Amino acid sequence: MARMNRQWILKRRPEGDIADGDLAFVETPVPATPDGHVLVRTLYLSLDPTNRIWMSDMDQYMPPVEIGDVMRGGAVGVVEDSKDPNVPVGAIVAPMIGGWQDWHLLPGAMVRQIPQIPGLPVTAFMSVVGLTGWTAYFGLLDIGKPKAGETVVVSAAAGAVGSIVGQIAKLKGARVVGIAGGPEKCRWIKDDLGFDAAIDYKNEDVGAALDKHCPDGIDVNFENVGGEIMDAILARMNNFSRMPLCGLISTYNDTGERKGPSNFQQILMKRILVKGFIVIDYMSEFEKASMELAQWVLEGRIKYKVHVEPGLENAAKAVKLLFNGRHDGKLLVGVTPEPSA
Repeated sequence: MARMNRQWILKRRPEGDIADGDLAFVETPVPATPDGHVLVRTLYLSLDPTNRIWMSDMDQYMPPVEIGDVMRGGAVGVVEDSKDPNVPVGAIVAPMIGGWQDWHLLPGAMVRQIPQIPGLPVTAFMSVVGLTGWTAYFGLLDIGKPKAGETVVVSAAAGAVGSIVGQIAKLKGARVVGIAGGPEKCRWIKDDLGFDAAIDYKNEDVGAALDKHCPDGIDVNFENVGGEIMDAILARMNNFSRMPLCGLISTYNDTGERKGPSNFQQILMKRILVKGFIVIDYMSEFEKASMELAQWVLEGRIKYKVHVEPGLENAAKAVKLLFNGRHDGKLLVGVTPEPSA
């Protein structure tokens, strides 16, 4: 009997929020492994705000997922069959081009082998020592360039990226103010992660809270959200401040015209550096970042959370948690069990 591959296929492009029927759950046979290829059983699937961008046909940094194609997504898995002598059976790998499916059949050159480091679980390589950590690391240190004593503001501060950004900024001697949704998330970033202040955007006036916690203005804004929160921050940024632009999640489900900052002139008047970036821009430096991030985690200097939703069949429902704030940490789907040690 042929082994089957469960897959999520993009059936239609969402209009606004991702809706039931935008994705279809199908099964296809797993083909034989040709020479030079590896067959990877998916362990975890990464769910990220960029999934919503890829579902659309808007201008973006990669081609959109085509209707009828497997939904694109980061993944990590274990090699179950290998016809590439450089990739052994049993290796834990990350496909360079992943998808929402049980199995990945790829050329051996298209997978990155993940080291096994005592104290770092597989899920760490999907979060703090993977794309999430790299995004925080390069966006903050290469673009934000925080200096000791400066004030750094992080939106979506309890999220997978924002929580790491704030902790790295503290390691560099900055004063860090995080914006998050709800008292529990605010408590976590302040009491557990060491942020200097937390602003609950669901229950506070963000502008007034920024005035209170950033009396000397803002030197770095690590921007994840966009919209009204970004406007409030822009109005309080200092001369020659920096804004790494990582995401605009508050606008991804908008169906009307997407408006820019209402106070765009601030960028000119304050000579603010605004630079959008995509983490793959730094691919050649991933190994360097991984080593430093892993060291910080093992030393207890960086903490992180992983939220695993069980079952590939639940991926289309779980991705919505990114947009309603009901996840806690880096959002993953547990697809199949990890191999025993």
